[in-house]
Amino acid sequence: MKRSLASIARKSLHQAARLALSLLPSRWRFAFFRSLIDCDDQPDQRLELKIADTQDELEACFRILHDAYVAAGFMQPDPSGLRVTIYHALPTTTTLCAKWDGQVVGTISMIREGVFGFPLQSVFNLGQVRSKTGKIAEISALAIDPRFRATGGRILFPLMKFMYEYCREYFDTRHIVIAVNPNKIEMYESLLFFERLQARMVDNYDFANGAPAVGATLDLLHAPEVFRQAYAHKRPRKNLFRYFVETRLANIKAPNRRFFTTNDPVLTPAMMDHFFNRRTTVFQSLNDRQRLLLRSIYDHADYRAVLPAPSEGADELVSLRQHQRFSIRCPARLSVRSYDTRLSFPLQVIELSLHGFQAECALPLPEGTRGWVEIELGENETALAEATAVRRHEVGGQVFYGFAVPAPDAAWQRCVVALQTGSTHADLDAVQPPAAPQPPVLRPVAAPVRPLSLELVAPD
Repeated sequence: MKRSLASIARKSLHQAARLALSLLPSRWRFAFFRSLIDCDDQPDQRLELKIADTQDELEACFRILHDAYVAAGFMQPDPSGLRVTIYHALPTTTTLCAKWDGQVVGTISMIREGVFGFPLQSVFNLGQVRSKTGKIAEISALAIDPRFRATGGRILFPLMKFMYEYCREYFDTRHIVIAVNPNKIEMYESLLFFERLQARMVDNYDFANGAPAVGATLDLLHAPEVFRQAYAHKRPRKNLFRYFVETRLANIKAPNRRFFTTNDPVLTPAMMDHFFNRRTTVFQSLNDRQRLLLRSIYDHADYRAVLPAPSEGADELVSLRQHQRFSIRCPARLSVRSYDTRLSFPLQVIELSLHGFQAECALPLPEGTRGWVEIELGENETALAEATAVRRHEVGGQVFYGFAVPAPDAAWQRCVVALQTGSTHADLDAVQPPAAPQPPVLRPVAAPVRPLSLELVAPD
């Protein structure tokens, strides 16, 4: 009873404080929030930040999230004691965890656009964000163990920093979007300079049990300069520019990737069965289209054994393309010769198959252009092959080219097989390193269709 009364008193005090704060001009409110910043660039060694990639870690994350959401009224209690959504089943979702002395005490998830879109797009229009270049990720499922919420950001700030670094450096993300309760939005606006997606809040957000929500976005391309202007003159523990942009925390365990992939799927068939069939009824609640979409991603027999089956004949009514489990972003260079001039076209490879690839290229490439493409598949993996530009398309201001590759080398083949057969990011590490590639044989080729005389030339 005493604990209940104390809890009620604290809640009433917090509500009164928020009300008093809301009466101040926004400039004063934002200044107050910034005065609370206390970021330690040398956290206690007992703190570890990593991708939640084991069943026990994910279970702890989902349990902390469940308890936080129930306490805030964002969900009804679930018999499992876990907050698990269909987005957690996707390879385009990464869940981070903060561990203290080996125990999970905080979590946050990043949901990059996949077959189910974003949770917030059901109520917020992302048209303005989509009009800009770069991928989008929704930041969701943030929760801190109650024992660590009153520790001056000891867990929150490192976890937010890890999220920021992961999105910028590993998740191929330019824009992050959030849907938060109205009483939290000013923290994101004042500290991290999020901008609202729309002026008015949403009164009923189904993904949060009908609670009100405000949508906002942050452009990670411009965030470092925004942070610099706001914080560079501050002392170290108040300087979020130094903390987010310049500081490296030894506590963060960054993903160790064999190839330049841009996502980190961790769910094995057994883990998927545990969370979505046995511990919760998430899979049971899916409609036929959602079930087929999952099967378009997880086409291995071991996954199909635990995925929910669609209704008989549903696959004949809904035609879906196969979706890749792994996404990539590999720097590359296409070397060609036009008459007596050697030309080099920088590329960013975003899709790879056994006999082709798709890449971004800022320079115009005539259809039929042929040359040698050198692709950095990973830190110590390089593929070299003859390639021909066969198509061009433009999306959102970015130009993409499709290339045909008739004879991929050994490194190329090993990478493609790994991406097609691997279930989790750990599986990619098992791929054997390729033998050193043989230098290409120079030989003239016929002129392409367009008025450029091109011949193959080996890269330097």
